Amino acid sequence: MPSKPGLIEVVGTEPAFHLRADGVSYLFRVTRHGHLEHVHFGPALGHLEAAADYEPLVVKQASGHSGVTYTESDPGYCLDYVPQEVSGLGKGDYRLPSVEVRLPDGGTTTDLRYVGHTLHEGVVPCQDGLPTAIAEPGQAATLEVRLADGDLELTLFYTVFAAANTVTRRTVLTNNGAGPVAIRRLMSQQVDLPDRGFDLVTFDGAWAAETHRHVRAVGRGIYINSSATGFSSNRHNPGVLLARRGAGEDHGEVYGFNLVYSGNHYTAVELSHREQVRVQSGINPVGFDWTLGSGERFETPEAVLSYSSDGFNGLSANLHAFVGDHIVRGEWADRPRPVLLNSWEAVSFDINERNLIAMARQGKRLGVELFVLDDGWFGDRNDDRAGLGDWDVNPKKLPDGLGGLASKVRDLGLDFGLWVEPEMVNPDSKLYREHPDWAIQLPGREPSLGRHQLVLDLTRPEIRDHIVAELSTVLDSAPISYVKWDSNRTFSDLYSTACPAGELPHRYVLGLYDVLRRVFGPRPQILLESCASGGNRFDLGMLCFSPQVWASDCTDPIERLAIQLGLSYLYPPSTIGAHVTASPSEQTLRATPLSTRFNVAAIGVLGYELDPRSLTPSERREVRAQIAFYKAHRATCQYGRLRRADPVRPGQLTVSLHDADGEPRLVGHYQTRLTAAGPPEWLPIPGLDASRRYRVTARPQSHSIRDFGRLVNHISPVPIRDGGTLQRLVDRHYRMPANAETYSGTGATLSRLQLAPQFDGSGIDDRTRLLGEYGSTLYVVEAE
Repeated sequence: MPSKPGLIEVVGTEPAFHLRADGVSYLFRVTRHGHLEHVHFGPALGHLEAAADYEPLVVKQASGHSGVTYTESDPGYCLDYVPQEVSGLGKGDYRLPSVEVRLPDGGTTTDLRYVGHTLHEGVVPCQDGLPTAIAEPGQAATLEVRLADGDLELTLFYTVFAAANTVTRRTVLTNNGAGPVAIRRLMSQQVDLPDRGFDLVTFDGAWAAETHRHVRAVGRGIYINSSATGFSSNRHNPGVLLARRGAGEDHGEVYGFNLVYSGNHYTAVELSHREQVRVQSGINPVGFDWTLGSGERFETPEAVLSYSSDGFNGLSANLHAFVGDHIVRGEWADRPRPVLLNSWEAVSFDINERNLIAMARQGKRLGVELFVLDDGWFGDRNDDRAGLGDWDVNPKKLPDGLGGLASKVRDLGLDFGLWVEPEMVNPDSKLYREHPDWAIQLPGREPSLGRHQLVLDLTRPEIRDHIVAELSTVLDSAPISYVKWDSNRTFSDLYSTACPAGELPHRYVLGLYDVLRRVFGPRPQILLESCASGGNRFDLGMLCFSPQVWASDCTDPIERLAIQLGLSYLYPPSTIGAHVTASPSEQTLRATPLSTRFNVAAIGVLGYELDPRSLTPSERREVRAQIAFYKAHRATCQYGRLRRADPVRPGQLTVSLHDADGEPRLVGHYQTRLTAAGPPEWLPIPGLDASRRYRVTARPQSHSIRDFGRLVNHISPVPIRDGGTLQRLVDRHYRMPANAETYSGTGATLSRLQLAPQFDGSGIDDRTRLLGEYGSTLYVVEAE
């Protein structure tokens, strides 16, 4: 078949394959011995007519070398020196293999060589239940390359998404022999790059401290970013970046790698003795052992690769476009997400209908659009030790059931949402007492619990059928427009009657995807937000089903800055659930201004998770103004292009959100540490047209009188004792407005805007900015 003009070129008779995105080229060729040699992944190369056009990019090999020669008839050909698209064991390449199998005769050597290829319009979906990227006609094209070694057939799928400057890859292994083949390792993608002095950037953490950015130089040896928890994990997000040393937010070469998968993932980066950097991504081989019977096939998750020469922001723009256009799907893909009020941090398990309705009523007055009932509504769920698995409404808490509560909430003018945790079961539950064998645990041994619960075995179809039936009954019992799907422990004690332990984690993920399709496919009107103890499963696989993910159980805005900005390198704001909660934080005990709690949560999908009845009248006015501001700028907050600024000074962060034309619309300026007598500050605003005039205005916000303690007496006409009755009374009804900031000028002058001075301990006037240790400001940018 001839090449597809514009997206995929087949060059020459060897042949070579040129995948062409708008600004990126991915090029590899078939060698004289039938192996796939990687040639280029980086800036666009333009049209290639023949092999001579790309020959300057090919790694040259000497006629003599110290390695193992592939064949005596060709002494200059050594696989250990060839940059490869796929690699096996036993033929002289001693770097990490992308394929490792045990053959029926016990051997492990594989020599996979080119057989043929096919070009396809658009995408080629996975056949084995894994989600893959989607595309409208004309947005993508797919190259299918077939290799073989004896009875093994390996098929590589490459799909190029032109506008997103992204290529996806996945691998299918088929056993055409009579005996079983054991798969020990099968990567979704492998690419060998020339070393350019790279830094590896990963996003690591723990519960309540997810996706903190870490950078280390790539040196000789192997670095592995992986999860073995059964989830994509809060420890190491599947997404990693490879940046040329010295790259910044807006300059330098950056590569991005991710995986459309929600289970045990693995990315390895190896710098070889030949100064080549091998990057592999796929299912974690640790504990993985899959038997491939005669005639069977195994398909890997889809890997995502992108490149930008415009720094981390350029790479993020590619990845955000890819997620928005090709991962998130369904009715909620591009729709404005509602501002919600969640019950958890307000009442925890202590719920009753009267209090819930009172909270919802007050939330409606503040401007929220959706009320979400979190944990505690079902079974004997009075704490986290009982009830999971029993999805019948607790009549003592909700005498009129979910339908009665939802109707009353909707009568207030709000939509109604619900929390569920269907993958888990408490030993203290009716479900477990009836079906103890449904939980993943070793027979005859005491199981290890996490949060007093066990994981249901989703590899078994009868258990999936039960979950689908139970959830369908719940979701159809009331007008539910939103579901928060939680999962609060990771795997242990792997055993199943349905499959060997080495297959269980992957089969579990396939089972999860099956349940999600069957539950939400018939109910596309429901907005699904995925959660797993916060960000324990923030990945592209879940985003194929849930357009947004709860980023972290930590809602402290200072911690959230690191978490959300870490996520922003890989995922757009529309995918990041973020809430304003009470102060001090339940997770850190840190006290922060109400304004900063909003200013951080606004860079994402906004919600509130507090009891609005406990707010003072002055705080309610502030929250009402926050929600009104967010609604006015919702399209920018959720779907604007996010750009991070390189740090201007320690303890300060700047983030901007831009429209489709690249014009800035909002700029967030955040202070995580304050020093006395600080230097003058400037605010970077990228994307301004140098010749146009703009106005930059700070969002109106206010300060609690209590935050100033006795210092308020410097401006108060009457003495106010710190902690006294008068202070509480004044604070209840009055908040000190922040100074009004407005700046005008051309794009050339405002791109490095000098801000009004902060309070420096020596005086105050109407120009002084009162931010304090954890202060922040959102600036609106408008063309005059």
